[in-house]
Amino acid sequence: MTANSARTADSRLLAFCAAIAVLFSSFFAVPALAGGVLQCVPYARQISGIDIQGNARFWWGKAEGRYERGNTPEAGAVLAFQSTSSMPHGHVATVREVVSSRRIVLDHANWSSPGQIERHAVAEDVSAANDWSDVRVWYGPINALGRRSNPTFGFIYNRAPTTAGVLAIDTTAHAVTGG
Repeated sequence: MTANSARTADSRLLAFCAAIAVLFSSFFAVPALAGGVLQCVPYARQISGIDIQGNARFWWGKAEGRYERGNTPEAGAVLAFQSTSSMPHGHVATVREVVSSRRIVLDHANWSSPGQIERHAVAEDVSAANDWSDVRVWYGPINALGRRSNPTFGFIYNRAPTTAGVLAIDTTAHAVTGG
C-alpha cells in the first residue's frame, strides 16, 4: 500500500466514524451548549421534566396554562428568576429539597461559574412578604450566599394547572321524569 492510498483509506475511515457519531448522537439527549458552556435551561428541563424551551426569562410566561405556578417551594419545582442587568437571560433552578419556609436546596447549572453544575446549593427567601419573590443563592467563589438578592417570578410545578376557584356548570339538558 502506498502512502497516498493509506491517507485516502484513513480519511475514509475518519469520515465514516464521524458519520456514525452524528447518527448515534441523535438518539441521546445532549444538553444545549452556548459558547461551549452548559446552560441552566437544558439542565433544569432535564432534571425537572418541565418541557419549556427558550431563555430562562421566558419560562414563567410560557408555563402559564401548561404548568401550575405558585410561590411555595416544592421538591422538583423550578424556581424562575427574572431578568436583571447581571442576568439578562434570567435563570432557572430546580428545587432539590425544602429545608424551611425560607430556605431551600437547589440543583442548577451556570451560576457560580460558566457551565458548572451545582448540586445542593442553598437559596434563601429574603423577600419582605416571605413569598420567594427575592432570593439570595449560594455562590461558590465566596463559599457563602451571594451578596446580591435576585428577583424571581416564583415556582413552576411539573403538573397541569388546577382549576381551583373555577365554578363548573353542567349545561347538558336532563330529562325530567315524574314518579
